[in-house]
Amino acid sequence: MTEFLTLLRGINVNGSKMIKMHMLKELYASLHFSCVKSYIQSGNIIFSSDETNIQILENLISDAIKTQFGFEVPLQILPIKTLLEIAANNPFLQNNPETDPAYLHITFLKDTPAPNELAKLQNLDFPNEKFTIIEQTVYLYLPNGYGNARLNNNFIESKLKTSATTRNWKTISALASMAQ
Repeated sequence: MTEFLTLLRGINVNGSKMIKMHMLKELYASLHFSCVKSYIQSGNIIFSSDETNIQILENLISDAIKTQFGFEVPLQILPIKTLLEIAANNPFLQNNPETDPAYLHITFLKDTPAPNELAKLQNLDFPNEKFTIIEQTVYLYLPNGYGNARLNNNFIESKLKTSATTRNWKTISALASMAQ
């Protein structure tokens, strides 16, 4: 069995697309996944499966959510191994151990950005906001807070022409701990 993380985007926000985590865990169990664990109410699910094809897993979960809850939810699945590598390789923590983790965020990109789209984003300057992109991961350091950031999820999606979902460092750290 392989362990995976599902990141659901846009559930339980401002009273829309409400899914209780116990119901989501039951849905995963009905799909014959094992070791199903959730973290907070924002759609972070760790599970194990004999199926290793991420596209098949995404389609299966997406279809099941639409059938059971009546709406579509963008989601991404990554192997736990990938999550642990992302957490271990945060350049802001590696290059400056004094970095305050309260201002760190990770944006998970659905696809690797095209070089021309990546160049457009990298040529922009955001005072007090720093980012590094490694493959399908955007590491963010936002000392004025995520709520005030120009480098937010919607902006990154529009510039890189791919869907994305963002988690704060506390969530990333908790998910990595749950997985170990």
